[in-house]
Amino acid sequence: MRRNRAEIVGDEMRKVMQDIISNEVKDPRVPLLTSVTQVKMTRDLSHATVFISVFGNDHDKKEALDAIDGAKGFIRYEMCKRINLRLAPELHFKLDNTLEEAARMDALIDKTLADDKAIREELGIADEDPSDGE
Repeated sequence: MRRNRAEIVGDEMRKVMQDIISNEVKDPRVPLLTSVTQVKMTRDLSHATVFISVFGNDHDKKEALDAIDGAKGFIRYEMCKRINLRLAPELHFKLDNTLEEAARMDALIDKTLADDKAIREELGIADEDPSDGE
């Protein structure tokens, strides 16, 4: 499938922003385990929504996002030095909670399986092993 220019520029911006946030932003509120997971560009490349993943509790995440948002001008300037764009896009930072959602869903699946197993044991129903298949 052919990718459009906004996706290509977004991927390049993700790499560059990851480097800038990891190596150039010197704010102590930004933890080492902070990563840029995705950059979504508008079709006209004038706005970029940057999804940030931060390892830590909710307070650490908010502090890191505030620090990154405070360094928005510096990040935009450095990004434009590294990527040749006619227009410097307006940056919008958002927390990426994909990992937390995946962990929550995994815990729900485990709980459901354990509950199902307990009910089967109560009723005396034997577990069927799908690997014994026909």
